Amino acid sequence: MADEKVKAPAEEKAKKAGDAAKGKGKKKDASSSSVKIAAAGETKVSPSKTPRLEKLYGDKVIPSIQKQFQLKNPMQVPKLLKVTVNCAVKEAVGNPKVLDGTFDEIMAITGQKPVLTRARKAIATFKVREGNAVGVMVTLRRARMYEFLDRLMNVALPRVRDFKGVNPKSFDGRGNYSLGIREQIIFPEINYDKVDKVRGMTVTIHTTATTNEQARALLTELGMPFRK
Repeated sequence: MADEKVKAPAEEKAKKAGDAAKGKGKKKDASSSSVKIAAAGETKVSPSKTPRLEKLYGDKVIPSIQKQFQLKNPMQVPKLLKVTVNCAVKEAVGNPKVLDGTFDEIMAITGQKPVLTRARKAIATFKVREGNAVGVMVTLRRARMYEFLDRLMNVALPRVRDFKGVNPKSFDGRGNYSLGIREQIIFPEINYDKVDKVRGMTVTIHTTATTNEQARALLTELGMPFRK
C-alpha cells in the first residue's frame, strides 16, 4: 500500500509535466505557423507569383532588344541588376532624430528596411564629423526591384506636377541610369498628413548594358517615360 501511495504522486507529476510539455509544443507550433519568414526574392506584395515587370522582360523585352541590336544569343541582352535609393538629409547633422521619419518613409516606399549612410570624412565647413549619419539608403534586388520600378514608372512619376518625362541623357556610359526625385509625396505609400518636410531622393538603376544605347533601349521597353 505504501508503495502504491508513493507511485501515485509520482505518476501525477509525470502526467502534469507531459501535459505542460504538450501545451508548450502547441504554442510553439502556433507561433511558428503564424510567422512566415520571406525567402530570397519574396516580398509582401507578391510572394507567390512573378512580378509583372519581370514577366514583361522575359516575354517581350528580350526578343525586342535582341532583334534591335542583332544579338545572336539571348544571354547578351542587358538586364537589370539592382536599384539603389539614396536620400540625404542635411538637417541630420545637427539633429539625428530627423532621420527617423526619413527611415520610415523610405521603408514604406521600397518595402525593405534601409541602412544609415555615414560621412566618410570630416568637413568643418558643414560641421560634419567622420561617422555622422547623414542619410539613408536601400538596395533592391530581384522581385522587390521589379515591383519598385513598376510602381515608380506607372504610378509615382505620372503624379509629378507638369510631368513631361525623365531626362534621357542621365546615363553614366556603363549602363547605369540615375533619376532625381524632388518630392517623396509622389509615392502613394506616403501619408501627406504625416510628412514633416518634403525631401527628395536619388534612384539609380544598375544594368548589365555596356553602352548608353542598350541601357536606354532596355528601360524604354520596360516602360520608362523618357522625355522626347
